[in-house]
Amino acid sequence: MGRPGPRLAELVLSDHERQVLGAWVRGQSTPQALALRARIVLACAEVEPDGLPRSVSSVAVVTGVTTETVSKWRSRFLRDRLDGLGDAPRPGRVRTVTDEQVAELVRTTLETKPKNATHWSTRSMAERVGLSQSTVSRVWRAFGLQPHRAESFKLSTDPFFVDKVHDVVGLYLDPPERALVLCVDEKSQIQALDRSQPVLPMMPGVPERASHDYLRAGTTTLFAALDATTGKVIGSLHRRHRTAEFKKFLAKLDREVPAGLDVHLICDNYATHKTETVKKWLLAHPRFHLHFTPTGSSWLNLVERWFAELTDKKLRRGVHRSVQALERDIRAWVADWNTNPRPYVWTKTADQILESLAGYIRRIKDSGH
Repeated sequence: MGRPGPRLAELVLSDHERQVLGAWVRGQSTPQALALRARIVLACAEVEPDGLPRSVSSVAVVTGVTTETVSKWRSRFLRDRLDGLGDAPRPGRVRTVTDEQVAELVRTTLETKPKNATHWSTRSMAERVGLSQSTVSRVWRAFGLQPHRAESFKLSTDPFFVDKVHDVVGLYLDPPERALVLCVDEKSQIQALDRSQPVLPMMPGVPERASHDYLRAGTTTLFAALDATTGKVIGSLHRRHRTAEFKKFLAKLDREVPAGLDVHLICDNYATHKTETVKKWLLAHPRFHLHFTPTGSSWLNLVERWFAELTDKKLRRGVHRSVQALERDIRAWVADWNTNPRPYVWTKTADQILESLAGYIRRIKDSGH
């Protein structure tokens, strides 16, 4: 029988310490390493049936770690209590960039521009503030600064902007019963373009390549109505873009939409939609109701999102030697879309949209708001 080891120092927890350690063990966001150390300390605070402190070896078995690990964190807790369970600072390179230098770099990025450019680069900023290019890059990433990027926006000047937003968004979020909500617009001047030289197909390591110049073969206009609920599209192609063509498209909608349904059309403010001819047609077809998006707010019309998909997936890289070929491709794409339509789900309320736009206005100097 070997000689007994040294008697363990008693580890007694206060109510506060026990509560904190328990919270660390149960917390879903607690780092796993800290949760394990908390379990070790809680196990060490238990006593054996004979009233002696729990042995290091038994705690190691319960927690699944080595006896060395148990001894380490037991000693750290006895010395520093809860503070002893954190990771000690590791040796590393001495920091050379001060908080003042970081603040000056951020201020310069946000409030100034270089003399010979519209925006800062990491190289020009490093020269300006006297830091390395990699340091500038790290600070910009940390603060989410991207001087090389710029996004566009446009605020509507429509005096009835608020009312129109509530009207259109209300149709998306709470459509009327026994009615169809159609997002209507025209994609005009779609060009049939033929490349001046044959397109080189994609190869391993080489993308598809096409000549930058092209031959124009004519244009067509696509009138489209997107069902806001199902995502199906009713389309019509015309060589011209006048009231006569829009009236023909309305007649097509009248034929294809079941007679028992009202039809709510979401349109933009293009003059073709407001002519006397169209107004007379609407009076003769009272189940049709036009709802206009605010001026300069095409983003409110869901059919614009569908036009973007058509452009990206079919038109931008398409090669068409004639308008007829272009129109065949568009009709085929619309028919394929309608075999498996995917509706665009509108989620923001009108109040959320107006609050977001108010934030833009507050950031514009001399906006009058």
